[in-house]
Amino acid sequence: MTIGYTAGVYDLFHIGHLNLLKNAKGMCDKLIVGVTTDNLVTYKGKHSMIPFEDRLEIVRSIKYVDAVVPQDDMDKLTMCKKLGASYLFVGDDWYGTEKWQKYEEEFAKAGVKIIYFPYTKGISSTKITEALRQSRGWVNETPEHINKEQ
Repeated sequence: MTIGYTAGVYDLFHIGHLNLLKNAKGMCDKLIVGVTTDNLVTYKGKHSMIPFEDRLEIVRSIKYVDAVVPQDDMDKLTMCKKLGASYLFVGDDWYGTEKWQKYEEEFAKAGVKIIYFPYTKGISSTKITEALRQSRGWVNETPEHINKEQ
């Protein structure tokens, strides 16, 4: 059985996310998806609009996804090894960067191939967030549910 792994925040789930998951599932027997925890999102200097448990349930409900795990650190190689993944699926915005060229070598040594998928043109969670800010007059960078938790 071929296992594939991908990870993301999956905040404001959109067609680009769905395309990546659909394409990834087409290349493996079992697709496991890491959903970035709220703590890791904050560590990266951002805030998710949708709470972690909700994002986890949304991704778990996608028909292309066989299993979901929390992604609470940036170490995708360790996660791939732990899950027995043969493939790591990522967006092509990373392709050719110095960092990811090094990753490709490290992952290859572990028997994991990195597969890059093109981003869906014209769509991203950042663009959706900006459109919502403009159309609904959002001015607060931090979603209300996060302010209440702190």
